[in-house]
Amino acid sequence: MGDVTKIATDDYVGFTFFTGCMAMMAAAAFFFLSMNDFDRKWKTSILVSGLITFIAAVHYLYMRDYWASNAESPTFFRYVDWVLTVPLMCVEFYLILKVAGAKKSLMWKLIFLSVVMLVTGYIGEAVDRDNAWLWGLVSGIAYFAIAYEIWLGSAKKLAVEAGGYVLKAHKALCWFVLVGWAIYPLGYMAGTPGWYDGLNGLQMDVIYNIGDAINKIGFGLVIYNLAVQMRNKEAI
Repeated sequence: MGDVTKIATDDYVGFTFFTGCMAMMAAAAFFFLSMNDFDRKWKTSILVSGLITFIAAVHYLYMRDYWASNAESPTFFRYVDWVLTVPLMCVEFYLILKVAGAKKSLMWKLIFLSVVMLVTGYIGEAVDRDNAWLWGLVSGIAYFAIAYEIWLGSAKKLAVEAGGYVLKAHKALCWFVLVGWAIYPLGYMAGTPGWYDGLNGLQMDVIYNIGDAINKIGFGLVIYNLAVQMRNKEAI
């Protein structure tokens, strides 16, 4: 791919794109190769974890090259990645809660809220930057609606009904959403104008790249650990 793939030795932003790509590829390979270790009930969850990290790895490959050749944030590629992977992360909640009778309406509700969160975020970051604070507010409301649903709403009730390892995994995923996803608003504010201009000194892409690695790989590892625990429990 020529000079496009070259990263300067002092380009720490480009380095995070490169390491993010490698980490996502490794995680995707791990999840895909471990699928046959589980029965059908958990195989789908592991597959989704693999898809999340594989899709992210492909986009990080493009984002790394885009950054290397243009030295500007690959906003479009990043949001295409998110609009595919974040709804899949929401699907994971539904998949682990199926044992407690979760209905597809819960899945579609979480997917809808995640799409609203991402579309309004993209508008604020790339289309209507003068009103970035407003679009960020709308995106934030959708985020808090997701957080409410999984922490206090019907998803939480289902997790409590399931109990045991499922409840523990649900809580872990909830913490990723509450703490891990909170990294993204910092990146958003670092890259857009608004009352929060004091954050503009931060490097938006580094924040986003760290957030992606923590959340996407971490989500998958929680699901994998749950599948292992449930398999061992059923084997007893």
